[in-house]
Amino acid sequence: MRNPYFFYDRSTMLIKKSPLPSPEQIHQELPLPPKEQAFIAFARQQSQLIVQKKSPLLAGFIGPCSIHDSESAIDYALRLQKLSNELQDSWFLVMRAFIEKPRTQLGWKGFLYDPHLDGSNDLAEGIRRSRKLFLQLAQLRIPCACELLDPLIIDYFSDLISWGFIGARTSASPIHRQLASGMPFPVGFKNNTQGDVATAVSAALTSRAAHSHIGLDKQGRICSVDTPGNPWTHIVLRGSDAKPNFDPQSIAKAATLLKQNGLPSSLIVDCAHGNSKKNPLRQRDAFLSSMAQASEKDSPIIGVMMESHLFAGRQPLLKNPKHLSYGVSITDPCLHWEETETLLRMAGCNSMNSVQN
Repeated sequence: MRNPYFFYDRSTMLIKKSPLPSPEQIHQELPLPPKEQAFIAFARQQSQLIVQKKSPLLAGFIGPCSIHDSESAIDYALRLQKLSNELQDSWFLVMRAFIEKPRTQLGWKGFLYDPHLDGSNDLAEGIRRSRKLFLQLAQLRIPCACELLDPLIIDYFSDLISWGFIGARTSASPIHRQLASGMPFPVGFKNNTQGDVATAVSAALTSRAAHSHIGLDKQGRICSVDTPGNPWTHIVLRGSDAKPNFDPQSIAKAATLLKQNGLPSSLIVDCAHGNSKKNPLRQRDAFLSSMAQASEKDSPIIGVMMESHLFAGRQPLLKNPKHLSYGVSITDPCLHWEETETLLRMAGCNSMNSVQN
């Protein structure tokens, strides 16, 4: 008979800890050149003006659900660069450069954690490859948006990001709200997976205040962090497991909730996730509805987000990553580039016509 007072000693479990280079070391190894630094400052200024509704441009967050290889990401960025130049009078296009993949259960955790796609979890290499990719995007004059998932990671890349997002699973987290309060760029909080918008509104409000919290310095040492508060926080409507929330009634309800909490009525519609039921073709419906509403006077919609890649759909992550199809998502299914381009052009033309009329 098992001794009822016997407990398994978890201290005997093997926990492997490997040192990583500090943010300062990575910045020295992969520095941000002055020209690219000036571009990011410009992109952040544009982002801030859009959140404050001081710009006539709509923000468009376009790109893969999650980055899984640099080659296809740069291929996508080059196409986005050309389109952005053509539509610069109506769109401020920002590339989704999400290097972490939040998981409800298990699965591939993102380019940052497993850049080789083989379960080797080479985090040091993931940090270097991610920073190199952000630097390449800056050289192409492509603003990048990133989900802020692990607070310990942000200092490796915070100088390269133009817009940040806090996901549905972490909008209620005090740690992420404190993190957002110190970011020098807009941060959008998504409603949770059950569709609760109030949580995102509370997060946006909380992050506008100053905070003191525990964090890391550039040398990777534990330190006390005092943040000034982020005046450019906002919310993102991404639908829920039960229903979408891009319809006019949901938009109006969210705008009212923002005003009741003393926040500007600025929000972004995520056309994927709960608003598309992860069916990439349904992103079109959410996009078109959002564009129609954004054209109305005093609309709270300041931008949209779409999951898009070079080719449509998704593919499973194979044991041998060499057998993966090029430019196809390995996480959530995406729109293909041609469909994305068509939608953005159509909305851009309609926007210009409305201005001229």
